[in-house]
Amino acid sequence: MFLSFLLAVNPNPVPDPLLTAVPIPTPNQIELPNRGANLIVPSSGSLSNFYPQWSPAEWIGYSALIVVSILLTVVACTTLWWMLHAWRSPKGLKDTQFSEQPREPRHSFTLLVPGRHEEEVLGETLDVLARQEHPDFEIIAIVGHDDPGTEAVARAAAARHPDIIRVIVDESVPKNKPKALNLALKTARGDVVGVFDAEDEVHPRLLTVVDSKFQESGADVVQGGVQLMNFRTSWWALRNVLEYYFWFRSRLHFHAASRFIPLGGNTVFVKKSWLDWSDGWDAECLAEDCELGVRLSSAGAHVVVAYSPEFVTREETPGSLKSLYKQRTRWNQGFLQVLQKGHWRNLPTFKQRLFARYLLTMPFLQAATGMLIPISLFLMFFSKVPTIVALITVVPLVPTLITLVVEMTGLAEFGRAYGPKARAVDHLKLVLGLFPFQIFLALAAVRSVIRQMRGINSWEKTEHTGAHRPDPSVVAAAPRVLVSTGVVGDAVLEKVESR
Repeated sequence: MFLSFLLAVNPNPVPDPLLTAVPIPTPNQIELPNRGANLIVPSSGSLSNFYPQWSPAEWIGYSALIVVSILLTVVACTTLWWMLHAWRSPKGLKDTQFSEQPREPRHSFTLLVPGRHEEEVLGETLDVLARQEHPDFEIIAIVGHDDPGTEAVARAAAARHPDIIRVIVDESVPKNKPKALNLALKTARGDVVGVFDAEDEVHPRLLTVVDSKFQESGADVVQGGVQLMNFRTSWWALRNVLEYYFWFRSRLHFHAASRFIPLGGNTVFVKKSWLDWSDGWDAECLAEDCELGVRLSSAGAHVVVAYSPEFVTREETPGSLKSLYKQRTRWNQGFLQVLQKGHWRNLPTFKQRLFARYLLTMPFLQAATGMLIPISLFLMFFSKVPTIVALITVVPLVPTLITLVVEMTGLAEFGRAYGPKARAVDHLKLVLGLFPFQIFLALAAVRSVIRQMRGINSWEKTEHTGAHRPDPSVVAAAPRVLVSTGVVGDAVLEKVESR
């Protein structure tokens, strides 16, 4: 009966298909599960349909964000590599130091100490230098004709050490450090010429170990260590101190091994024959130390870097953030001047020339990054950034965070080597100051590029107050002991005893 009913309803039955029929998609339109509808697949093989559908403004903004991320990643990775170079092995770390058993002295030294408006610190520096244990050295203090205060301090030191210290008056206008050095070089009598700044604290056996290093290595140039000390003065002083620590403890050793090195501004010792060959320092360059190092490296001079905490020259950070800003601007602009001079093109290998170009163009990279950072921040906070762009912006954080960990470890080691030990608050300042200091460096780089493009070549001097030196109360407690060990000089002792 049921079959009769079905036949009555449908006299010609046709079996239904097993699967529900669906439209066949066209070749360029496929729907994939969990990937959204209507995914476009180009049938002609062209990639044009894969390009993001961004507006011109979005293309500019996202591209800037990607460029900044790539630049930051490259700079962070190379900086991290240079920072860790000295610690690549225990033997490598030991090889970066001065000899524990120096040889008998064989060289004579001339120490140049330029000073301009440095009456607060120059006297003590000259006293300490005059107590070097080396048997054959002289000191030339260079002062300006328009700076009677500094000249009086220098001549008083020369009266205390008449057989060691000479005073030369620089009458050039305008004045700068390389002009003063070149003037003193004309009367230098030593086989090796060393340079110190007016505020330097120098170990009394430094010349002995430097002399030994010349003999052991056959070097033409020996670069000693320099260390800023007052890391508790401010948040940026803390970062400035660590910059010096890694620069002289590790990075300069990498540059010397690469046979291309920008020398430091002081505690650098050059054989006089090479200085005569180079006609001294470039009086028009704002980074005369870097320029001399590049010329000597390009000419094949053998440069050796040595760093032992006991023998580092101690200095202070600039007295204000503005002063540090001007100092960093001068250094960056000097690097750009050295780049334009082109002596680095004489380096023998392509690898050295590539490395030199990268090192000297670092201010350009920092300046470009500094100009693009505001655009990047605006897009990150006020625009919906595509996923791929967001992922790229995270990449620089990886080497940056590793670098931060290395800096914290370096701060702890610095405290153990020099004292006082770093506190928890010092590590906190280090972490919180990371990005503000990077922005600060970028701004200084931008200013250096602007000054160079406008042809502004004036010398912006860094003031010194002696913040790195022992507290007067400590000196008063045991003045004779400190003087006998070379920690302070007669100039400071006289001030303490006159109170």
